[in-house]
Formats: sequence, C-alpha cells, structure tokens
Amino acid sequence: MADVFVCAGCGAGLTASLTRVALPARTHQRYGHDLLPALMEQGTYAVDPEPYGPPWRLWDTLGADEAAARGVFAPVPSLSFGPPGAILVAPGDTRGTVLIPERCDGYCLGLDGRAGPNLACTHCGRAVATRIDDCTLWQAVVLDPTAVHRIPSGGPDPTADWAELIRDRRSAPPIEPTGGWSPHWEAAVAVALAHLLAASGGNRVGVPAGLLETAFGRALDELLPTGPAAKTLALAGPGLPTPAADIVLVPQHPQTGEAWQSPSGTAAAVPLAADVWMYLAFHPDRRLVPAPGTLPDGILRDDPLPQHPWGAFHPDRRVLLRTLSRLPAVRERRLRAIHDRLGGRPS
Repeated sequence: MADVFVCAGCGAGLTASLTRVALPARTHQRYGHDLLPALMEQGTYAVDPEPYGPPWRLWDTLGADEAAARGVFAPVPSLSFGPPGAILVAPGDTRGTVLIPERCDGYCLGLDGRAGPNLACTHCGRAVATRIDDCTLWQAVVLDPTAVHRIPSGGPDPTADWAELIRDRRSAPPIEPTGGWSPHWEAAVAVALAHLLAASGGNRVGVPAGLLETAFGRALDELLPTGPAAKTLALAGPGLPTPAADIVLVPQHPQTGEAWQSPSGTAAAVPLAADVWMYLAFHPDRRLVPAPGTLPDGILRDDPLPQHPWGAFHPDRRVLLRTLSRLPAVRERRLRAIHDRLGGRPS
C-alpha cells in the first residue's frame, strides 16, 4: 500500500507517495566522521517501534522493571521517553516543511535532533518532524507520529514472495569502492550476532570457511569460550538445501521484516538482513589460483579484479550492544557478561 503522510493540524501533504519497508539494521548506527547518505531509499518509509526523541532519562534514574517494561533489559546510557512509532523517510521525499531555527542543534557538521522536532509544516507552523544530517548519522527525516496522519494513496502494494525475491537476488556488497567494509554489513551482522550469541547457549559455535567465517568467526571466537565447537552455524533459506546445523542464519523479508520460516524448524533460526543474506547465499566467492604460462597476445587480463578490504571485518560494537540490551536473554548471566564486557571497551 502506497501512503502519503499529512499534517495532523491542517491536513497539508508532507511527503511523496511512499511504500513501507522493513526498518534498516543500520537505523541507530553511528559510523565514522563523515556525512553519510540517506538511511531510506527513495520512495520508501519505515516505522521504528521504539520511543524516539526527548525527553531522555539516564539509566541511573530508571529501575530495572521500568526499563524492562520499555523493552530494555541491560544498562544503556539513556532511554527516550518520546512517542513510539516514528516514521523514517528519505529527506528528498518530504514536502511542505521548513526548518525551525531555534531547534537546529547538532554535534558537529549538521543537525542531530537533540532539541526535538526541527521541521514545521509550512501551512500551519506545527512541528511535525526532525531532520537528521550530522556527521556519523544516516541522513533521514523522522516524522513525529503524534503530529502526522497516514493517508493511503493507492491500491494494495503486494508483498513479494520469497521465490520472487530469490529471482531478483538483490544483494548488498560487503566492500565499499574505497576498500573499506560496508557499514551496512557491519550493522546487519552485529544485529544477527546478538541473536546468534543468545542462540549459542554459551557454547562455542563452528562457522564454515569463507565470507561467513569472515563476518562472524572472529567475534564468536573472542566472545564465546575456547575449545571444540559444540554447535554449528550455516545459512538456510529459500533456494538453499536444508543444512545439518544447530543454528541457521535466515533472511528477513525486506518489506515486512519477518524472518523466513524453515519448514523443518529443528535448528535455531537467527534473522539477518535480506540483502546481506542474499550476498552470502548466492554471490560467487571468486578465488584466484595460480595459472601456468602467460596470456596469449590479444587476451585481456581479468578486469575488474575481485575487491579485497584493507582491514579485518568487525561487527558494529554499538549496534551489537544496543541489540543485546533489548533481548530478554541478556538477563542470563553469560550473555550479560558479554554485554558488560563489550560496554566497557573504548572501541
């Protein structure tokens, strides 16, 4: 279903016609010290179920029961007590808004929304949204769910079935053109890693060689006990044979966010962003091997060459901590110890 968001005060249109998709894994990520691109793809929106924006309360002022009632089960620096259900859109998909000058605060190179909604409806002046464009933050406009209304603007937008998604095989490459690892991969793997640590039961997990080991192996080796692997990890999902593994990485539907359901259901399923899963599942892992002789005249060399990153892969620590703190399993001693250990690190 395509939707348009309008001002709750005067009914003026605030967005283009948009289609809802799953909340990106990188939504709450902070990355580097550069200006990042838009969080949402043009023509799409996502809904964040958690509270957003001020007022904020420090962890020390909250009791464990009050935090748990808000879906947080381990210490975090602070919690938002703003309204839940914020709508995230690409800045280019907004219409009819103007900045509120006295709320244009930021940390470094732009706006970070610390003072609350900084965009007003041009027709009635009502504060309706927050523009985010500071360094380290994915650019977005966050519509205040209490200040806007959703108006269906077209017929039903059918949800693609898994067979259609597999035919398209829309994937996200793990390496940026500059040679660095993709921040989207670092965030998506961090989210899956939190669920994987919970599914491990505190046991060492064996990971197949290749890109899957590159993405998860180092972190699992560091965070889980040493010794022989007691459980195994594998990819599972549409278009793949059913693996003989204790834990499987399955794709999340890019429109609904729901994890693929295994017909067998015997292994513990860990959700992973669909575009990352697609690359892991279907992208050919091209490896160079020695070849005798030289190339004949007129034959060109392999171009472009396979990309190689300039450093080791590390899941995003902040995203990992955030995800762990919102898993009820983090109240178990072993997982809480991992959370606290990560929380005490400078990087």
